[in-house]
Amino acid sequence: MEFKHKPVLLREVIDGLDIRPEGTYVDGTLGGGGHSYHILEKLNDQGRLIGIDQDGAAVAAAGERLEEFKNATIVRNNYCNIQQVLGSMGITSVDGILLDLGVSSYQLDTPERGFSYMSDAPLDMRMDTRSSKTAADIVNNYSQSELARVIRVYGEEKFAANIAKHITAAREGGPIKTTGELVDIIKASIPMKIQKTMGHPAKQTFQAIRIELNRELTVLSDTLDTMIDLLSPGGRLCVITFHSLEDRIVKNSFRKAQNPCTCPPDFPVCVCGKVSKGTVITKKPILPSEEEMEENPRSKSAKLRIFCKSL
Repeated sequence: MEFKHKPVLLREVIDGLDIRPEGTYVDGTLGGGGHSYHILEKLNDQGRLIGIDQDGAAVAAAGERLEEFKNATIVRNNYCNIQQVLGSMGITSVDGILLDLGVSSYQLDTPERGFSYMSDAPLDMRMDTRSSKTAADIVNNYSQSELARVIRVYGEEKFAANIAKHITAAREGGPIKTTGELVDIIKASIPMKIQKTMGHPAKQTFQAIRIELNRELTVLSDTLDTMIDLLSPGGRLCVITFHSLEDRIVKNSFRKAQNPCTCPPDFPVCVCGKVSKGTVITKKPILPSEEEMEENPRSKSAKLRIFCKSL
């Protein structure tokens, strides 16, 4: 399958990065190269783009899509290693960084990757297929309490305890191997009258397992400060999120970077010595237009937040 991924909030991202033609930019979640292509169009011969993605299929697809640009470098890695990736190229600061989080359309639409609850496939969900651990390992090896925690916290699923109970009961008859098996177990865990009032009953559980497997929230929270520190004066960090857990991490990290002071509110002057790293450009997140949501339904939950490094 061709790696298709419509770049979400494209115009807003390009505007938000405030691209300098001679600048150096990083797309930390390269995907099929949709955003990167338009960033490269804005750069001159002195400009440079480094694309990072842990998914081998994304790296291959982006390599083809960006082949015409001689100033694009593509690296298969996790964006949490951005400092090492840039350091290996002798780069100590950049003018802009983009993160487009979550699962791509290609990953969802490739059944054998196991991300989708809409088709029956092996329980995989690895964003980096070089990793040995899969979603099946979580489903079959986590304790009932661990499963309940993952599904409740990362899926925000109110039936987490019952789903975990049904999973542990089902696997007593043998390992749960496919997405279809897991979907059936989840459906049996949620009252039918509730299912009629909600979206797909497996959506939140699949999200939770995927986040746990790929350490998505941990990687995000551990890396945002590093990315801000890597920005040149006036550089921009743009982050697109797709659910409240990601958005909360980005919002709080940006807010803390803008105002890191830990002094009690009643102190007349700051004595902690912590200095602001810059400004949150987006007081409220930027959302897709009605037109974009109609053209690309998967953009509906997208939110863009932007941070600008101090001059």
